[in-house]
Formats: sequence, C-alpha cells, structure tokens
Amino acid sequence: MNEQTHTLHFGDTAIEYTLTYAARKTLAIHVHPDRSVTVKAPAGSDFAAVEGFLRKRAPWILRKQAEFAALPPRQPPRRYVSGESFQYLGRHYRLKVIEGEREWVKLARGYLEVTTPNKANTAYVQAQVDLWLRRQAQRHFYERVVALLPRFKPLALPEPELAVRAMKSRWGSCTGKGKITLNLHLMRAPRPCIDYVVVHELCHLVEHNHGKGFYALMDRVMPEWRKRREELKQVEIF
Repeated sequence: MNEQTHTLHFGDTAIEYTLTYAARKTLAIHVHPDRSVTVKAPAGSDFAAVEGFLRKRAPWILRKQAEFAALPPRQPPRRYVSGESFQYLGRHYRLKVIEGEREWVKLARGYLEVTTPNKANTAYVQAQVDLWLRRQAQRHFYERVVALLPRFKPLALPEPELAVRAMKSRWGSCTGKGKITLNLHLMRAPRPCIDYVVVHELCHLVEHNHGKGFYALMDRVMPEWRKRREELKQVEIF
C-alpha cells in the first residue's frame, strides 16, 4: 500500500488526511477519535477525483471532528485502588478498597466498596469488581428486556436469548436467530440510555437492518429515542 499525507483546504479550514491506495473497489473516509482523517482509495484512482469526493464530504468530516472534540478526555487505565472514580448507571462512585477476610462488593453512600483479603493485589480487586459488574448487568439487562417487551405486544415478540459481553465498538448486537448481546460497559450509562439500546436491539428482531421500517418501529415504541441516543454519546466506551 502507498501512504501519502495531504491537506484539503475547505473555506478557512485545513483538513489534513492520510491517503492510502489499496486493492479495493470503493473509496472510504474515516474520522478517528483523535480527529485524524484517513482515506482509502482503490489502486490507480485519479487523485483529483479522490480530492473532489473528499471536498463533498468535508462538512461531514468537520462535524465528526467537532463531535470527537466535544467528548470528555479518555481516562487513564484504572489501577483499582481507593479513590478512583467509577460510573454506574449514570452516577459516579468512588472506589473504596477495604482489607478483610470476607470478599464483598457493594454500593454504599457514593462509594463502590470492595472488601478483599489483600488490597495490594489490585488484579484480584479488579476481578472482584468485574464479576460483580457482570452479575449486575445480567440481572439489570434481563429486567429491562422483560419490562420493554410489552411495547411490542402487537408483534408477539418472544423473549430473546440474552448475553452480556464486553465490546469495544458497539453497545449491542442482534443475530438473525434472535440472540441479543449487550455491552457490559453499558452499565455506565443512565437507565434511559440502556432502555434505548434494549429497544434498538428488540426492533432488530423485527427489522434486521436500519431501513425505513426499522426507524418507523423505533418511533412507534420509543418516540424519544433520538434524545436518548444523543445522551448515550456522552458515555465513553472502552
């Protein structure tokens, strides 16, 4: 692959991008969280045509860069020691690691308390927190699926198979066989945002792609879904 760096001038704005020619059929533009722009073009493409396409997409590129710029900065990796902040169902809690014989994880008065035999063993503290969070997610997600299914009553949707998994790039997914997987990290989000993702995946049991029928169904079962989607964008996934 041949990688080149270019600058596109759009009005008063300069958009720097990396252009790569590769064995592919279509041209693709990617805006990354660090606001860098990469363009992949079919081998042998005319540069003027590539830049013309990029110029047409410039408003979208600038909009995506602005969205990423508005996101809160990424937090450094957790060390699982007392004082660190944890987000749970839209609220922030401080981690409090307590040394004791009985292993226990609970929320108490603004703290996520972890009782552990050896507080210096942070890897084990992390394992306790992860196990607790997974159990909470399995219970909470199941409760929300059951609570939201009646909105689909005219469609007689069966209760889907539900799985919880830590994912890096999506909040949820739905297979053609009706299995819904929800992201473990969704437990950071406020409850209305979780409901939005659950409804989104339940709609996919009926409408398998994001066509007009899908959005019409979303409008019918959750008219405020766009607002909740915007709120969810403030929750960092990693």
